[in-house]
Amino acid sequence: MKRRQALQTGVKIVALSALGIAVGPVSLLAQGRKKGALVFNVLDFGAVGDGKTPDTEAIQKAINEATKAGKGARVLVKGGRKYLIGTLDLKPNIDFHLEGDAELLVSTNQNDYTAQSAAIIARDAHNLTISGTGSINGRALEFMTHFDEANEWWIPKEWRPKLFILTACHNLKVRDITIAKAPSWSLHMMGCENVLVDNIKIRNHLDVPNCDGIDPDHCRHVDIRNCHIVCGDDAIVIKATRQKEDFGPSANITVRDCLLETQDSGVKIGTETTQDIYNVTFERCEIKTSCRGLTIQLRDEGNVRNIEFKDITFVSRYHSAPWWGRGEAISFTAIPRTPQSKIGVIENVKVKNVKGRAENSVRLNGTKESRLKNVTFENVDLTFERWTRYPGGLFDNRPTTAYPDIEPHRNPGFYLRFADGVTLKNCTVKWGKNLPDYYSHALEAHDVTGLKLKNFKGEAAHPTKFNPISIKIES
Repeated sequence: MKRRQALQTGVKIVALSALGIAVGPVSLLAQGRKKGALVFNVLDFGAVGDGKTPDTEAIQKAINEATKAGKGARVLVKGGRKYLIGTLDLKPNIDFHLEGDAELLVSTNQNDYTAQSAAIIARDAHNLTISGTGSINGRALEFMTHFDEANEWWIPKEWRPKLFILTACHNLKVRDITIAKAPSWSLHMMGCENVLVDNIKIRNHLDVPNCDGIDPDHCRHVDIRNCHIVCGDDAIVIKATRQKEDFGPSANITVRDCLLETQDSGVKIGTETTQDIYNVTFERCEIKTSCRGLTIQLRDEGNVRNIEFKDITFVSRYHSAPWWGRGEAISFTAIPRTPQSKIGVIENVKVKNVKGRAENSVRLNGTKESRLKNVTFENVDLTFERWTRYPGGLFDNRPTTAYPDIEPHRNPGFYLRFADGVTLKNCTVKWGKNLPDYYSHALEAHDVTGLKLKNFKGEAAHPTKFNPISIKIES
């Protein structure tokens, strides 16, 4: 080090000491993402990184010191190592950076976690960035009791952690990291605002239940983009879960340019809809496989409005009985959760430039308690056929105790019920090679008002048994 550099470094140390900031383990000459941001290497705080020694305390020390420095100070989790962790509590104004192939390995000991039961938490951590090409390994199968061969899924133990719960964080960025083998929800964001989730990868087990990909919950002004997600449960799902604290609605959310693979819904709103969810766009996504392609499940008192799905391709198929969904191509349902439940309304939904292959219908199903309003399909091209061995001829109403949970039902191309102001423009229904007897009309509608068909194309699956279109008005 040159004399002038040494003098400059000494001045920085004196200044930081005067502010009460620990300076011993800080890499003062290393630069973070922001000009002048300090770097706090977790190894300098005692982290071992051998995958066996608990590193939670050492990494937390680095986090705490970085947040004292602020201004985007970087907590550097060095590559080439595995760090065994319980709950880490991220703080404001820092960049928590997983360098290279750094891996956070979650502990299987419940005593290593706080009451939230999550590996990484944050509360009111404004201007927080989580970045880097490293990963967090959720060790999912170590939180399972056994694999249920009959139902084709893993059975969880009594306790299992989520990986991320980020609460009430403003100006949040999550970039480039990999989340793997989550035993429960992967990235749960609660009441966050001004959020960017960019280019993250989620590599969960397809046969582990409840390992959702990304869950914005009561969040606003969110941009989720360029993500590649493989998970057993919903890949990207907008929620408004019931909470003791009022976190507000979910609104102004965009999901774009994502590649998704799941045994549940590809892109979804609900089922938890206890407050309004509005101004949501899903666009330019590919859903390689799912149990439902595009989904809105309204079950609670919130309203869902101003939703757009566009430029999406999907595949939707049946899975074993415990998995939600029955291969519906598109499913927008408003069904009370219980006979006593209040329920909101789904209104102003557009589906445009969507192409898919599915084993079950497009389903727009309101109820007498809540009719769907103003739903438009434009340039929607669908092919229906069966290719899995599971029982068919079903609609899945879950979760509800107000109506049958699984409902035997013929499968038309489009099924509309209890809806007002539905438009099908330039939509096409095609039938593939394997067509069971319960495949029926191209379009079936019950108790629908204001139905408009513009250049709708489609024949019945079995023309000798069914008309192409069946419309019934119920009293």
